[in-house]
Amino acid sequence: MNYLVTGGSGFIGSHLVEHLLKNGHSVINIDNFDDFYDHKIKIKNTLESVGKTLEFSFHSKELDIQKLIFETSSKNYQLYYQDIRDKEGLEKIFQKHKIDLVIHLAALAGVSPSIERPLEYEEVNIKGTMNLWELCKEFEIVKFINASSSSVYGNNEKIPFSEDDSVEQPISPYAATKKCGEILGHVYHHLYGIDMIHLRFFTVYGPRQRPDLAIHKFTKLISENKEIPIYGDGSTARDYTFIDDIIEGIQKSICYIETHHQVYEIINLGESEVINLNEMVATIENELEKKAVKKLLPRQAGDVEKTNANIHKAKSLIGYQPRTHFQNGIKKFVEWFLRNGS
Repeated sequence: MNYLVTGGSGFIGSHLVEHLLKNGHSVINIDNFDDFYDHKIKIKNTLESVGKTLEFSFHSKELDIQKLIFETSSKNYQLYYQDIRDKEGLEKIFQKHKIDLVIHLAALAGVSPSIERPLEYEEVNIKGTMNLWELCKEFEIVKFINASSSSVYGNNEKIPFSEDDSVEQPISPYAATKKCGEILGHVYHHLYGIDMIHLRFFTVYGPRQRPDLAIHKFTKLISENKEIPIYGDGSTARDYTFIDDIIEGIQKSICYIETHHQVYEIINLGESEVINLNEMVATIENELEKKAVKKLLPRQAGDVEKTNANIHKAKSLIGYQPRTHFQNGIKKFVEWFLRNGS
């Protein structure tokens, strides 16, 4: 099968690309190597995902990525340095390749940055996604998996969060753009027969995690004996989901959508194991064998109190079965962190 993966050089994307290639599929990776964090991290992700080790000088972002494209190109893998906001650029890629299924992971992520730059989030997460659907319509690609987010639930009072809960009150621009994606996706499903699954990811962590995310950031700061920021009293809690379980969920979604027709589904992919901020820090401390220096700060705007996934639908519909307990997942992450010096 020929899969187009957007954001295939990011955290989740690079793991998915690696998984697909190992299972004998062809992958077209579209990534714009956004400056949200150091592009060198994405270069390393890309190399790991295709099983290569190359030396990079990092004198110029453009030259480095062009070298990466040249060095990683193969019969089964093609990387494109492309922004999803550029429909004409995307169209050239769709013209060049026969695409069986689109897995759309690319997005501007993060709650706090979206409050500072809401219009940019709208451009990438809504317009960019619509560009892909317009091209799927034009090139008659009728299988599409989209990355949504647990953020759409906001401060949902009903615990755990179920796919049929009302999500009409998002509390950040990022969450609103993800909800818009689900709504607009239904339009393209209804009008043009595009089978579609929206996966609501719940706080994914593990090797290659973005450096701005709490587990990675805290691990780095604690290892360097620096202060870690604690927003609020440490009681905010998340349904942390290990990357291997997320990849399994995506793979099972691929199998489902490829073997079914008239599909429009929203599915939670979580661990159903809720860990509060204080517990998360204590687990990292235990693995690093170091105590954190905590800096207490007020709660952040747009931050939800708690996330907790009801994964009954994922289990019954696609056979999703997360296996990684939080302590084991943190152990694997810390081992990767210490090995990579990240």
